[in-house]
Amino acid sequence: MSTLRVTVERLTIHEHPNADALELAQVGLYRAVVAKGAYRTGEYALYIPEQAVLPAALIEELGLTGKLAGSAADRVRAVRLRGELSQGIVCRPRALTGTDLAGAAAEGRDFAEQLGITKWQPPIPTAMNGEVEAAPDLLPWVDIENLQRFPDIFPVGEPVVLTEKLHGSCCLLTYHAGTGEVQVSSKGIGAQHLALKEDERNLYWRAVRAHGVPLVAARLAERLGAERVGVFGEVFGTGVQDLTYGSSGRGELPGYAVFDVSALIDGQLHWLPTAELLAGELPLVPEVWRGPFDPAVVLAHADGRERVSGKALHLREGVVVRPQQERHSPTLGGRAIAKVVSGAYLTRKGGTEFE
Repeated sequence: MSTLRVTVERLTIHEHPNADALELAQVGLYRAVVAKGAYRTGEYALYIPEQAVLPAALIEELGLTGKLAGSAADRVRAVRLRGELSQGIVCRPRALTGTDLAGAAAEGRDFAEQLGITKWQPPIPTAMNGEVEAAPDLLPWVDIENLQRFPDIFPVGEPVVLTEKLHGSCCLLTYHAGTGEVQVSSKGIGAQHLALKEDERNLYWRAVRAHGVPLVAARLAERLGAERVGVFGEVFGTGVQDLTYGSSGRGELPGYAVFDVSALIDGQLHWLPTAELLAGELPLVPEVWRGPFDPAVVLAHADGRERVSGKALHLREGVVVRPQQERHSPTLGGRAIAKVVSGAYLTRKGGTEFE
């Protein structure tokens, strides 16, 4: 899940192809449906992204009572309005009256706290929970921002690779070369510098033991001369999320696929080419495409059928975009990596969103 920022943005307005009273306000590569005539291209407005949880007063002010997602009808999520995908909310709440909107946009000012907007935290199912312990040296995963919000991460033409984004649960494993200790955690628990104590009932521990991930991490640490190795995979299947990729979870290995690897070498953290290092060693997320970066091509590949099962059983969640040569992103202030989520996935019926 990406970080939550509620910012003022410069809008580009497009015609809605199916509704005379509606238009599309573009923010980055996102588009949100708005009332016709409410905004003009070049004007500024607040953009509230998906997965934001709004306070009751703001919901009422925006006329959204009963129209948002979640049991409390307070969470922003993607919807289709007259056939067009609408992601996020474009608005000018009363709390911003008198604010220099252009200046706020230039500063990148975040209005989440002022407006009482918080980030939605997905629940953790019992099978993925467990007793925890302090893990200050756990190698954490990072929040991946959405390319549609930050379209300047990659220059047009940069060689990139797209891998399939799986709808499961992120599993973190850290191998400590000095002691042979193995720590396992989820993304949310790991972000708190906590690890799950080993328990055969825990889904993450079952997955890494069943697929021999600790042994592979140990071999990799020796090969690289690393102090610590992090293996980041997605656990999936029946009982994890609504998209199962053909993994029933009954009488078989838990579904598992690695999407990233890091290593601490001489005190420096390195993100490594996963496919080159682990091909034939562990299941990997499928590569979808590689070539020169083009936003339209990347957005097109976010949709389609999954490739994990080899049977195209259901829709694809989306793709993760990386440069073919790992690098730093000035736009993000960290790794150059982004995601694009399928519109079909975002608007599917009966979907689950656990951690």
